[in-house]
Amino acid sequence: MYLQPKKVKWRKQRRGSLKGKAFRGNKLAFGEYGIQALDRAWITQQQIEAVRVALVRSLKKGAKIWIRIFPDKPYTKKPNEVRMGGGKGDPEGFVAVVKPGRILFEFTGVPEDIAQEAFRIAASKLPIPVRLVKYGEFTFKY
Repeated sequence: MYLQPKKVKWRKQRRGSLKGKAFRGNKLAFGEYGIQALDRAWITQQQIEAVRVALVRSLKKGAKIWIRIFPDKPYTKKPNEVRMGGGKGDPEGFVAVVKPGRILFEFTGVPEDIAQEAFRIAASKLPIPVRLVKYGEFTFKY
């Protein structure tokens, strides 16, 4: 089962703006390593789950993983081959709004070479460029 809210106040939301950069959630809070977004995007619940599975498989035992984003924005889609008009489409799924600088995932309990390899695999599952940040390093280069 994918991440999604238990209940939403409104079924449909407006698209909103992706302008600006992340001023919150842009520092490591839990782990030793983090995956930081370098671009802006909507990250779907399926993409978050794919990265989680990739990290769990590549980090093995002894590692702890934190997911720092949550898909709480519903997005809608109209069916294929439907004419214009007829109102807004039905909710299709949920996305997390990500801006540059946001820490997406954190993990700890592994040596640096394994962390680099896990990052490489996880980065391939994401639709935006990301970088690996280490605790104690300057993390505002975005």
